[in-house]
Amino acid sequence: MPDLIETVDRGVATLTLNRPESLNALSMEIRFGLLESLERLGNDDSVGCIVITGTGRGFCAGGDVKSMGERSARGFEARAAGIRNSNRIPMMMRSSPKVIIAMVNGVAVGAGLSMALACDLRIAARSARFGTGFAKIGLSGDWGGTWTLTRLVGTAKARELYFLGDMITAETAFSIGMVNQVVDDESLTSITMAIARRIADMPRVALGYAKKNLHEAETGSFSATLEMEAIHQARCSQTEDHREAVAAFKEKRKPVFHGR
Repeated sequence: MPDLIETVDRGVATLTLNRPESLNALSMEIRFGLLESLERLGNDDSVGCIVITGTGRGFCAGGDVKSMGERSARGFEARAAGIRNSNRIPMMMRSSPKVIIAMVNGVAVGAGLSMALACDLRIAARSARFGTGFAKIGLSGDWGGTWTLTRLVGTAKARELYFLGDMITAETAFSIGMVNQVVDDESLTSITMAIARRIADMPRVALGYAKKNLHEAETGSFSATLEMEAIHQARCSQTEDHREAVAAFKEKRKPVFHGR
């Protein structure tokens, strides 16, 4: 079986990390597969939402510790180049016009946590556990986790989680704003897919621009965000989906969007 499984159903693409014996630790096959799939799906007009999850008891345990010694032996420049290449994955997730949901079915640690944080939404099973993990193996962190975690939970909590490296429950993650919802394990797939399909049925061009606006709002000035909103709002007003929504409103019916 491949380390990364891709399926598409009714506009929802699911990328499943498939190394359950290692809690879906990141292999090179997973890394390259994510890069290829995210770029392709981000440009696929038939896809309206992307879900990332894992098989078995883990969402993703981060980097494969067993192979870290071999990778670190390559020397500083080669190691930095390899990390920069992997860091393209969270950057691609952030810049993708598609809404990306982390369906966190189990442990999310290290780069696995960073990957979940790079998603737009996070739905967690009640049994899921979260941790930065880096300090415990003598590392400082990658995949943009320090950036995303700080913005989700604030500076003090982000520092605590990175410096101490404690694992936290799904309920705690929800209470500090790390995840959007916590659901019973047996309901995780059905609830996540219902949300994903709801998003996939919405006007995709508008959601893509809303995602860009929200990212600009995280770091940009108010004036820069206003300007971006003006440009994107004008662009969306020219779409077929906007015209369909207006017509449906006048005709008192539910709009049918086509992503154009």
